[in-house]
Amino acid sequence: MAEIVLPLKENRAWKWVVSVVGIMSTLVIYGVLQEKIMRVPYGEDKEFFKYSLFLVFCNRITTSAVSGGTLLASKKTLDPVAPIYKYCAVSISNILTTTCQYEALKYVSFPVQTLAKCGKMIPVMVWGTLIMQKRYGGRDYLLAVLVMLGGALFILYPASSDMSPYNSGRESTVWGVSLMIGYLGFDGFTSTFQDKLFKAYDMDIHNQIFYTTFCSCVLSLFGLVLQGHLLLAIDFVYRHQDCFFDVALLSTVATASQFFISYTIRNFGALTFATIMTTRQLVSIMLSCVWFAHPLSWKQWIGAAIVFGTLYTRSFLSSKPPKPVPSNHTHGGDANTLNTND
Repeated sequence: MAEIVLPLKENRAWKWVVSVVGIMSTLVIYGVLQEKIMRVPYGEDKEFFKYSLFLVFCNRITTSAVSGGTLLASKKTLDPVAPIYKYCAVSISNILTTTCQYEALKYVSFPVQTLAKCGKMIPVMVWGTLIMQKRYGGRDYLLAVLVMLGGALFILYPASSDMSPYNSGRESTVWGVSLMIGYLGFDGFTSTFQDKLFKAYDMDIHNQIFYTTFCSCVLSLFGLVLQGHLLLAIDFVYRHQDCFFDVALLSTVATASQFFISYTIRNFGALTFATIMTTRQLVSIMLSCVWFAHPLSWKQWIGAAIVFGTLYTRSFLSSKPPKPVPSNHTHGGDANTLNTND
């Protein structure tokens, strides 16, 4: 018996290593590239990349191609499981989510943006109540308020001066926070509606990724043409080849992260995924502070400690067996299984 159990344990350990290394590496690189593309000027003329929707288009067309190829390779159906307009609803909110995320980096630093993302518990709870009639306990609301409090400390009490050589000079807390509120609202709707589609149609995750990202490709391309930004963005990356490689690598790691995320959730569940994501956010903030020389005030350190302490506490409490609840009640804290904008 021992000869059988040991290989199983070793195999599970290797799967855990693949999950942690895969998610951490792809999403940490993704975070650094986001900040570099949106906040660091390119070329001798110090031009800033301004076309957030072009990044969305590149990310989504890469993910759509890979997910479509995965469905064909696994001989699964390419037919839509749900009505196309429902995929489009997820796609539109996802485009708005990601665009707000990129635009916010023009006005606030990556550490501020990442801490603000931790507050997505609140909009998810709101949308869960409105769309899926979920109910949450007092503990869920308390933890959400603590995260919001820590995030507010981090945003409202920055270091007295940012001497970073990568400072874009365009900082505006009002605009940055407004865009992050938009990000949180749209992201909460996206994850909640995704959850509803999974439960209503029992669809494969790659089917939803393919159709959602394909719709995003079409809609973002249409938006770029309407804004007159498509040719301008292509001209920018043509003139700045280092930007071209940054965008290509951003799209590659964004796509790879989706498969590591689904692999982790399938093998270890949403709780392990949430814990890894919390750790990834902490590492991303630390790396950004070192790489882009962002100073942090002592109040920001306290705010960060409150946020991550609360998130780890939530993971620990969620690991305990839940008490039986009526079928129309759902405990808060669902993971976003199609995380296309972190």
